[in-house]
Amino acid sequence: MKTRIISACIMLPLFILVYLGGPWLFAAAFAVGIIGLHEFYKGFEAVGTRPCVPLGYIAVAALYTLDAFFPDDYRFVMFWAAAVVMCSMIYGFNVEKRKLQDMTSTLMGIFYTGFLSFHIVLIDQTPFRQLIWLVFLAAFGTDIMAYFTGMAIGKHKLCPHLSPKKSIEGAVGGVIGSMILCILFGHFFAPDFKILCLITGFFGSIVSQLGDLSASAFKRQMGIKDYGHLIPGHGGILDRFDSVLFTAPVVFYCIEFLA
Repeated sequence: MKTRIISACIMLPLFILVYLGGPWLFAAAFAVGIIGLHEFYKGFEAVGTRPCVPLGYIAVAALYTLDAFFPDDYRFVMFWAAAVVMCSMIYGFNVEKRKLQDMTSTLMGIFYTGFLSFHIVLIDQTPFRQLIWLVFLAAFGTDIMAYFTGMAIGKHKLCPHLSPKKSIEGAVGGVIGSMILCILFGHFFAPDFKILCLITGFFGSIVSQLGDLSASAFKRQMGIKDYGHLIPGHGGILDRFDSVLFTAPVVFYCIEFLA
């Protein structure tokens, strides 16, 4: 518990980058995408899978570069997505040395860490960039509220084969806590978007927990405890931002469809 608190304090300066937005947040999201990709590929390599690491780095860098030169033009994002799929499949042409999982892990890593993290940049570029705080309120708020609710009244296991300490009561508490935090944010900082904040708090919390469990499922299959050791008490970037990667698209599309 003490280590988690210290780690949380270390990460507090990162919220300064969220507040500043623009190139600062752009660089932070890119760093999460690249470091997360490195950790994800290392996990696959631990079980003998060989993703195309250079292709992964180039693809994530290309996505952010295209946005830097052509912001708000989603045609380039679609072009990038098509190119990534094709290049990942071409990587598997050497069937004597490469397996199906080598291709699929390459593609999955790019979209999981690079494309999902890119949604943070997309939110920042909308006219409603103040709503970017919903990503972290839903993700981290769910994690904190689920932890304390589970500690207090947790009795029924949620997914014991993935995360033995998580409980159904904790998951429900996380959703309720996320909704409260998001509606309070809407009341004080975005009064025109209270309903959007409430909806985002609900769905963002659910998806946040699914992101956390998805990361746990991969780690189980890879036979590792943490993706890395960058953040004391939390492991690597993916161990801390797995829920954020899932929540950011939810917030972005809620903004696109509801705002």
